[in-house]
Amino acid sequence: MLNFPESHLLHSWPLLFEQMECLSLSPEDWDELLANGWRHFGKDFFRSSIMEETTQLKRQVALRVEVDEFFRTKSQRRVWRKNEDLEVALAPALPGEEEEALFLKHSQRFSRNVPESLSVFLGAKPDGVPCPCTQVSVRQGGDLVAASFLACGAEGCSSIYGIFDPELSSRSLGVFTMLVELSYAREKGLRFYYSGYATLEPSCYDYKKAFSALSYFDWKGKWIPYQG
Repeated sequence: MLNFPESHLLHSWPLLFEQMECLSLSPEDWDELLANGWRHFGKDFFRSSIMEETTQLKRQVALRVEVDEFFRTKSQRRVWRKNEDLEVALAPALPGEEEEALFLKHSQRFSRNVPESLSVFLGAKPDGVPCPCTQVSVRQGGDLVAASFLACGAEGCSSIYGIFDPELSSRSLGVFTMLVELSYAREKGLRFYYSGYATLEPSCYDYKKAFSALSYFDWKGKWIPYQG
């Protein structure tokens, strides 16, 4: 049985669920989709204003960070320092057996809605369909311990998915790869970093709401500064 947010909140919340397929996008078209709350896994695009989590319906929002205004919090600076001993590389996304093996380790953290493969999130050709994608690779002693995937438009970039070795959970590698992506966005002169979906109610995605210079999409065409 589903539990709903307080009735007056749900009554005033836009109800939206849309899907489409796209094989190719210009950087400008990609920016427009991101600015209107769209996300994508490979060629499959979607946006939804409601999310179900553990039998509860919650108000889902797209998030973005203003790159020039972003600064690391005290805890994020701690995460950065903790991982300075690791090797970080960025290159066009071409995941293979090594990334799939890490994905299988990562997926063991979940008890429901467990995806079968990394390709569920990246599609068959993440390096070019529907747009170029960059891979962040983090290594310890030569072993891949974390990776994330970032699609870029003309003025914004979108974090698609991140994986890490659960045995190194004390390193907060999921947060670390997001910080690497933000640094990359700043180096590229991008204006926005789209970090995915979260909910206004507490959820497993609350870590995404801990970033500075954060806004959420109200599903009516406006980005609202997030007040945590």
